[in-house]
Amino acid sequence: MSVIYDRVALIGLGLIAGSMGLAMRRDGLAVEIVGTARSAETRAVAAEIGLCDRITETAAEAVQGADLVVLAVPVGAMGALAKEIAPHLKAGATVTDVGSVKRHVVDAVSPHMPDGVHFIPGHPLAGTEHSGPRSGFAELFENRWCLLVPDEATDPAMLSRLRALWEAMGANVDCMEADHHDLVLAVTSHAPHLIAYTMVGVADDLRRVTDTEVVNYSAAGFRDFTRIAASDPTMWRDVFLSNKEATLEILGRFTEELFALQRAIRTGDGQHLFDYFTHTRAIRRGIIEAGQDTEAADFGRGAARE
Repeated sequence: MSVIYDRVALIGLGLIAGSMGLAMRRDGLAVEIVGTARSAETRAVAAEIGLCDRITETAAEAVQGADLVVLAVPVGAMGALAKEIAPHLKAGATVTDVGSVKRHVVDAVSPHMPDGVHFIPGHPLAGTEHSGPRSGFAELFENRWCLLVPDEATDPAMLSRLRALWEAMGANVDCMEADHHDLVLAVTSHAPHLIAYTMVGVADDLRRVTDTEVVNYSAAGFRDFTRIAASDPTMWRDVFLSNKEATLEILGRFTEELFALQRAIRTGDGQHLFDYFTHTRAIRRGIIEAGQDTEAADFGRGAARE
């Protein structure tokens, strides 16, 4: 593959940025990759494992001369970071992000972008429960979706260039409006994460009564809840606070569905339960047919990813 950006700056060196760096280096998509993180420990680990070509102490240093700047920090930190780097951005540079909330990021970052700098928000729908600079791997984005959020002022050439980078890293790319993105993700990611956190919290309360039984006898369903609930707490705190309206709307609908299922169980309405489960099973088949998971046992998750 050919070079798409001469210099890329990764701000934040966790799972997503680390995987981007590894994928770009694997395929020669950037001449130089510069990285930085707030934590000196993170920077030291990134340097030790050779995550980037160069590690800087500050974001201001990292973005200097960069053709592409990737903001890979919790969404609650995006605004302050944008303000910090704005005076140091190269004219004509593209700035993007990888946050899972888009309206908040647009509102927080856009006002700080200088004239001549192209801000194109993004969100790769890929990840694991692991975080930190050692968690990345170059194959993370293969056959996963990356959503880009351009507006009417977005330069088509800059959008095409960013799309080409994501596609070169293995992702499928689509464009979406910010508010619609946040509603879709409230359904597919944010509310399911909150439900997983809740189930694990309830089980922990039960474990206090039953000693270690909940942990020792965890079936596959609960194990998957704990895997989701092991995700980065700072990131998810910011997601819920930043996508409040859409998440609350979906949780309200979830509560209505839950009450209907409670009533069916209480009244012995087996037909309602059977019909409901048949419908949800079909959704699972659709996800497999779309190539976004596998029907292999245990979802095809090997021991190396557990």
